[in-house]
Amino acid sequence: MENNSTFLRQQLLDLFVKYAYQEGDFTLSSGQKSNFYLNGKQVTLRAEGALLVGKLIFSLLTENITAVAGLTLGADPIVSAVSVVSAYENKPISALIIRKEAKGHGTKAYIEGPDLVMGAEVVVLEDVVTTGKSAMLAVERLRSAGYQVNKIISLVDRQAGGREFYESQGLEFEAIFTLRQIQAANQGN
Repeated sequence: MENNSTFLRQQLLDLFVKYAYQEGDFTLSSGQKSNFYLNGKQVTLRAEGALLVGKLIFSLLTENITAVAGLTLGADPIVSAVSVVSAYENKPISALIIRKEAKGHGTKAYIEGPDLVMGAEVVVLEDVVTTGKSAMLAVERLRSAGYQVNKIISLVDRQAGGREFYESQGLEFEAIFTLRQIQAANQGN
């Protein structure tokens, strides 16, 4: 597959329009009502979607990143895809999955994955950002474990306050697509 990010972005956008974007009456995880819904897992759990996501996000990471992490379940396929792509690029990056609740047995851990050195730089990944609260929980858990988190990358920014929230928390935020881009592409189909 061509490693041109414009080409990869267009392919991923096409998948979001075809499989993830729906119009109707929905209640979001934030509790907000919406007349459309984006189910990122409809893209990230497809082989071609996972590959595109892994390549695009990997290309956004700086050399000093040790791991990518995200709150289960939406981020699980994303962190895995980025980690696999990083291995193919001979720049291995670990994947961490953050539980919403501590594991009820064994270590009772919130964070699943390899142990990293204290102060390791981790980027938090998310499929769709609305208010920003979900990924912020992952940031807080990672920081509590002694890791450094300065950036969040999302596949889609719903443009509903998440970016502003992250910036108010001193975090850098980057999204592959905005909601408007997906809606515009959907109108073109």
